Amino acid sequence: MAVNGMDITTHLKKGEVNLGTSIMAVAYDKGVILGADSRTTMGSYIANRVTDKLTHLSDRIYCCRSGSAADTQAIADIVTYYLDMYAVESGAPPQTKVAANLFQEIVYQNKDRLSAGIIVAGWDKKDGGRVFNVPLGGGVFEQPWAIGGSGSTYIYGYCDATWKAGWGKEKTIEFVKNALALAMRRDGSSGGTIRLVDITEDGVERHFVPGDQLPELADKIV
Repeated sequence: MAVNGMDITTHLKKGEVNLGTSIMAVAYDKGVILGADSRTTMGSYIANRVTDKLTHLSDRIYCCRSGSAADTQAIADIVTYYLDMYAVESGAPPQTKVAANLFQEIVYQNKDRLSAGIIVAGWDKKDGGRVFNVPLGGGVFEQPWAIGGSGSTYIYGYCDATWKAGWGKEKTIEFVKNALALAMRRDGSSGGTIRLVDITEDGVERHFVPGDQLPELADKIV
């Protein structure tokens, strides 16, 4: 579409609302923790400082979204619909792997048209806490922990050096908060607050870390 000789389709695309972001999920002995910052950008403009990037899919399955806000919201809505249908037809809650495979199929089939990186995590009776990474392009990878978004570039080394198998809830929450705080300090597209979701057999518990109470790790990391 052109107005006064200018193609405004290309112009508008550059300003799409984008979840340039820091997201992560970590499995622990009794469940899984998901975390994300809360900044949404539109180019260099901060469109929302308190976005909730942790999206409910089923009773004990959530996802973290990065990429285009419109794309990831639409995909999450579609997956939620199919999971609801699955639960009705099977008479049982869907497993986390089912949600991850649905995301993988949609992202892969539309990889040339979507900007969507998803981390799917949840708890089910068969396998406990599980984490799946569905990056741009539509692969699906099960991992004990996963990070994504523009801020993840800055914390791979920290996560590799710090994470240990067998952690409990409190240690895992501390790890997620520290990692996200480090990413938010370096990545211009990440910021705001930290939102956390803890998913276990007992249910879902949310945590919130205000922007003025983020961990300060500069003196602890050399």
